[in-house]
Amino acid sequence: MAEMKVIEQRQDGIDIIEMKNQDLTVRVTNLGCHILSVWMKDNKENIDDVVLGLQNIEDYKEDDKYIGGILGRAANRIKDGKFTLNGQEYHLPVNNGPNHLHGGTEGFDKKVWDYEIRDHKVIFSYLSKDMEEGYPGNLKIHVSYELTGNTFTMVYYGTTDKDTIVNLSNHTYFNLSGGKEKIYDHKLKIKAAQIACVDQDGCTTGEKLFVDGTPFDFRKFHRIGERIDEDHEQLNFAGGYDHAFVFSGQKDQITLFHEETGRKVTVSTNLPTVQLYTSNFLEGGLPGKEGRVNVNRDGVCLETQFMPNAVNLEEKPQVILRKGGSYAVFTAFKFEVQEDD
Repeated sequence: MAEMKVIEQRQDGIDIIEMKNQDLTVRVTNLGCHILSVWMKDNKENIDDVVLGLQNIEDYKEDDKYIGGILGRAANRIKDGKFTLNGQEYHLPVNNGPNHLHGGTEGFDKKVWDYEIRDHKVIFSYLSKDMEEGYPGNLKIHVSYELTGNTFTMVYYGTTDKDTIVNLSNHTYFNLSGGKEKIYDHKLKIKAAQIACVDQDGCTTGEKLFVDGTPFDFRKFHRIGERIDEDHEQLNFAGGYDHAFVFSGQKDQITLFHEETGRKVTVSTNLPTVQLYTSNFLEGGLPGKEGRVNVNRDGVCLETQFMPNAVNLEEKPQVILRKGGSYAVFTAFKFEVQEDD
């Protein structure tokens, strides 16, 4: 089991918690449930931080790149910032072109959560009140982070007193080189035969694209940079990869591998899609760790979630949480070191 301790407590209620064992050292905070750092060895016993971050903890309050934070009430884009539920139309803040993104102008990543350390877990809790950012219902959310061996697991649980929509995710930017290079040479495999297409504003349209013969076919390992600049309409719309891949497997759906260091991350989840985002719009943000400048293609996000914009597209949207029901999802990240793939 991981050793767990609070390593910093600030007067503004923001704490930093460290989870440490022989495999990994992970630091998180109750400000937006951010993952601040993940330290791991490589194949030469060098230890590096393999996720992007910001220079100061208070910078996460102002960050508009969502580095390491939780996304909610609904991750990703909701078209035109509106949806209809039970015959009533709801209007959400429009904060990304014509669309609503990642929960609005002050989403879950900007909230200071309550938390407790129990049963070798950090359990964060937050009450999102009725009509916060335009969403109906008082939503009680619990997020637990657990480090067991080489696996870091996130579990999300929620209940509501009124029908609403919920689609949480995490926006950690991985760079398995320890930030020494861009992500082009990271190899990626995703068990997905289809992606969800997007429009010119990056919003999911409901159309699916079979990946066979396209730059989106990651059913076998491909370097992220191998096809990212090909002249494909979907890549052009998003400025790279920023699409939901629809899983065809039930376990170990994603593998990210950096050959030079031997570092590998394998992702398992009970969610149906992952938004693969190759930090196409990372430039222009706040200073990164140790003052470095985070730029485009410095990290890759693996945002497991329900189908984006599902409330406007699906006949029976999985994102709808009914009064009396419960929302329960998990995503596990297994960190390993190997010589080759």
